[in-house]
Amino acid sequence: MGLFDGVLAAGPVRAATADRAYVRALLDAEAALALAAGDTGLADPADARAVAGACAALEVDIAALGQEAAATGNPVVPLIQRLRAALPGPVAPLVHRGATSQDIVDTGTMLVAHRALGPLLDDLAAVAGLVAALAEQHRTTPVAGRTLLQQALPTTFGLVAAGWLGGLDAARRRLGEVRRTRLAVQLGGAAGTLAAYERGAALALVGAYAERLGLAEPDLPWHTERTRVADLATALGTTAGAVAKIARDVTLHAQTEVGELSEGGAGGGSSTLPHKRNPVHAISAVAAAADTPGLVATVLAAMPHEYQRAAGAWQAEWLPLRDLLVATGSAVHRLRQCLESLEVHAGRMRANLDLTRGALLAERVAGALGPEFKDVVKQAALRGDLAHDPAIVGALGSAEVERLLDPAGYLGSADALIDRALGR
Repeated sequence: MGLFDGVLAAGPVRAATADRAYVRALLDAEAALALAAGDTGLADPADARAVAGACAALEVDIAALGQEAAATGNPVVPLIQRLRAALPGPVAPLVHRGATSQDIVDTGTMLVAHRALGPLLDDLAAVAGLVAALAEQHRTTPVAGRTLLQQALPTTFGLVAAGWLGGLDAARRRLGEVRRTRLAVQLGGAAGTLAAYERGAALALVGAYAERLGLAEPDLPWHTERTRVADLATALGTTAGAVAKIARDVTLHAQTEVGELSEGGAGGGSSTLPHKRNPVHAISAVAAAADTPGLVATVLAAMPHEYQRAAGAWQAEWLPLRDLLVATGSAVHRLRQCLESLEVHAGRMRANLDLTRGALLAERVAGALGPEFKDVVKQAALRGDLAHDPAIVGALGSAEVERLLDPAGYLGSADALIDRALGR
C-alpha cells in the first residue's frame, strides 16, 4: 500500500485495478480469444486449452514487462512473447492470432473495469441502504434547512437523507447499466476489419469471445469510437459527485458550531488537539472524489482518435481511467465507513432550530397574516421577536403564534417525499 492509499485509495477497488490485476486481465483476454477460436472451429480445441493453460500459469515480472513495453508502446507485445515461449512450437502461433495489441488492451481494460465495478457497486448498495435507514428512522426529526449556508425553513433529517438517496440511486442505475451494456470486448484486427479471420466465422468469434469473458458483444470494433470509455468515465465521475455531496454535508453538519452529526469510533483525532473529533471518513471521501472531474475531462479530451487507430490519444486514456476507478471506489468506500459509524444528534438539531427565535418560520407567520403585515413580520424576524411582537400577537393571539412557530408543524410534504424516495 502506498503512503496516501489509506486515505485516497481505500477499499477493494485499488486491488482490483492494480498492475497485477491488469496483467491478469490481459492474459485472460488472450486465453478467451484462443478458447473462442476453438469454440468456433477456427482452432483446435486442445490447442486452445493449451494456450489458456499457459495464460493461467504464466508468472510475470511487472517491472520488466513495463520496461519492455516502452519499445512498442504497450505491454501486449512483450506479454505475447512470454506466452509463446511457454508453449510448444506448433501451438504458439495460436496466441494472439488475428488480433492487434489494442484489441487485448481494450478488452483487458473493460475486464478490469467490470471486475472493479463489482465491489464498487457493493459498497454503493451498502451506502444506499444506510442512507435509506436514516431516511426512515429520522423522517420526523426536524432540522434546519439551509440555503446559501443560512437557515431557511425547517425540514427533517429524514428528508435530507432521502435527497442523498436520490443521487445514489441515479448513480447506481447508471453504473449498473454501463457495466451490463457498455463494457464490451474489442476485436477488430489491425484496422478494424477482422481481415485475418475467415469471413464466415469472424463475427461468431467475436460473440464467443464476449461470452467467454462475460462482457458485452459490440456491433463493430470500437478502436477509435470511444463512447464506451467515455460512458464509463462519466458514470464514475457522476457517482463520485453524488458521494461527495453527502460527505460534504456530513462535514458541515459535524462542525463544532453546528454539531448535528458526528462520526463514531476511535478515529478522528488531532496530532496536537486532544478535543478534536474530525469526520475523517467523510473528509477522505470528499478528497478522493475531488480528483475525479479532472480525470473525466482527460478521458473525454482523448476521444478524438485519428482514422482507424490513434497516435497517442489511446494511450492517454490508460492511467486516468484506472485512477478514476480507484478514486471513485475509494470515495464510496470511505462514505460507507462514515455512515456505518454516523451519530445523529437530534437534540442539537432542535436546539439549532431555536437559535433564530422563530425567524425561520417567518414565511408561515406572514402567510397567516396576509400581505399587509409583510413589513411587520420582516422587522420582527430581524429582531428575533416574532413570538412577542404586539401587532402579530394582537392579530393572531398568543396560542396561534406559538403554534405557527413550531418547526415540526411546518414540514410540508416531507413525509410523502421520503416515502417516494424509499419506494424507489
